[in-house]
Amino acid sequence: MSQPATSPAAEVNVDSGLVRTLLKTQHPDLAELPLEELAAGWDNVTFRLGEDMAVRVPRRLASVAMLEHEQRWLPTIATHLPLPVPSPLRIGRPGDQYPWPWSIVPWLKGETADVAPLKADQAKPLARFLRALHVSTPPNAPRNPSRGVPLQQRAASAEERMHRLAQKTPLITATVRMAWESGVQALSDEAPTWLHGDLHPMNVLVDDGSLSGVIDWADISVGDRATDLASIWMLLPTAASRELAI
Repeated sequence: MSQPATSPAAEVNVDSGLVRTLLKTQHPDLAELPLEELAAGWDNVTFRLGEDMAVRVPRRLASVAMLEHEQRWLPTIATHLPLPVPSPLRIGRPGDQYPWPWSIVPWLKGETADVAPLKADQAKPLARFLRALHVSTPPNAPRNPSRGVPLQQRAASAEERMHRLAQKTPLITATVRMAWESGVQALSDEAPTWLHGDLHPMNVLVDDGSLSGVIDWADISVGDRATDLASIWMLLPTAASRELAI
């Protein structure tokens, strides 16, 4: 089972034996399906369950609120999206020597875009996904203190990073600085919408060059959709494809 070298230590030992016990107790109709450990990430341990499902189990307390956030809000928008997302099929409860909630989600095909890049012809599918996601929210939709907020609220941290880059690389050019300063001064003229909030290549799935799913919705919230639109520059390989998606 793979695990990031720098991930925090697990606070609970999550293995296939534990997951099998949880399934037998809470979802016995699924308990005899094949179960395979796949990865221990920063926050969760993931298992493949049968052919069509996966089990996500928090490995530390700090990740529990994020999983509960997905459980609460992702079903609200999942049916309106043109790409598969890990909206919970079943929700697990604490029990059997495991202290936190957990989820059974669909198995999503593909590799993350950081290792399997999108083809240029995926500009339109990406744009369709973003348009479907960026719609109005219910009054009680959650906000995030750092996602989808005005740039002025992030200026100090962004400028500190730009300063560090400027000390080590030639990347922070006069053009970059002008674009940044213009952005900080600009006022949003768009109503807040739903956001993924963390739409970088490791959270986008690709199958044979095509978009196949979007994962890790822990930051789903309401705010300025420009936060997600940055994915156009991170995911699409050419200037022409990026222009098609805008």
